[in-house]
Amino acid sequence: MGVLHYFGATLGLGMVVIGAALGIGKFAAAAAEGIARQPAAADKITGAINLPLFLLEGVAILAEVFILLVVLFK
Repeated sequence: MGVLHYFGATLGLGMVVIGAALGIGKFAAAAAEGIARQPAAADKITGAINLPLFLLEGVAILAEVFILLVVLFK
């Protein structure tokens, strides 16, 4: 039963990392496209995109920590 526990934790961690990478990639692509269309608004676009990027990265890091806690303190 312990092997399935670790397998589930690693599967969950992989899904979190892939999901966060896809989300960050979409945000960065949208920001780059917006800046390419309107270079004068680059400051406003980067300012508006920074908070969601930081929150998304923070969620991924928290998920990694929680999965590590689950594995260590089973």
